Amino acid sequence: MRRILLFAAAAVCLLCLQAPAQAMTVTPTNDANVLVNAILGSGVNIISSSYTGASDSSGTFTGAAGAIGINSGIILTNGQAILAEGPNDQPSAGRDNGLGGTPQLDALSGGDTFDASTLTITFTSTTDNLFFNFVFASEEYNQYVGSFNDVFGFFLDGVNIALLPDNSPVSINNVNLTKNSDKYINNSVTSGSDGPVVAVPKDTQYDGFTTVLSAQALGLGAGEHTISLQIADALDHVLDSGVFIQGGSFSGDPTGPTATPEPGTMILLGSGLVGFIASRRRRTKS
Repeated sequence: MRRILLFAAAAVCLLCLQAPAQAMTVTPTNDANVLVNAILGSGVNIISSSYTGASDSSGTFTGAAGAIGINSGIILTNGQAILAEGPNDQPSAGRDNGLGGTPQLDALSGGDTFDASTLTITFTSTTDNLFFNFVFASEEYNQYVGSFNDVFGFFLDGVNIALLPDNSPVSINNVNLTKNSDKYINNSVTSGSDGPVVAVPKDTQYDGFTTVLSAQALGLGAGEHTISLQIADALDHVLDSGVFIQGGSFSGDPTGPTATPEPGTMILLGSGLVGFIASRRRRTKS
């Protein structure tokens, strides 16, 4: 029996050694109910929801922990949601959807916006608070830092809560290689892109993205509240950006980022299991 257990553990370890990292998979959908249910957590009751934008600009995703630090959830883009999948093999990935922007994003960007995707949710909170985790990613990194940028916002009862700790908006100009760099992950593979080229890019097409950030609103008070999650191109229809929202984190209490073990972790687990069984055998014989 001990020999069988040892053989089985060794086989598991070998399989882990051969297993590739889990790849991000995006499933396009513009069904607001599907999108909301994919991010809904505890302490929040949904009254209604709606989506506007191109039919394939939004969707759900899985298997993204190794790429962006969030395993599953939803994505809203100003182009094509499936372009978020890796590998990063296109220097200028994007699509013109031929759509307009929104007044809120026009005001935030200081100019015209286009190709907007908007998920609007009316809800109540049993804790009088709202939290959710997100990652903003863009093909406009690193070339267009300091220039015009794609724009997004989370407008809760009309006020943007997609903010950094200093209350500045999360944007390409505010999170990059030189500003709030602790919250930025470079994924550029194109030489001459105004930044270093990464040797082993993350499994997403986007050239850069934030670390996992948290949006929050405290003391909402009783009654219904409406949040509008929006993203759009700014000034032109070129190059895609996306915002990932963590599954189960749209809740009345904070939720930590969720991740799955990487292959290296599984290798260590398998090796540990083999070593444990072997040590048991030695103790039994002595």
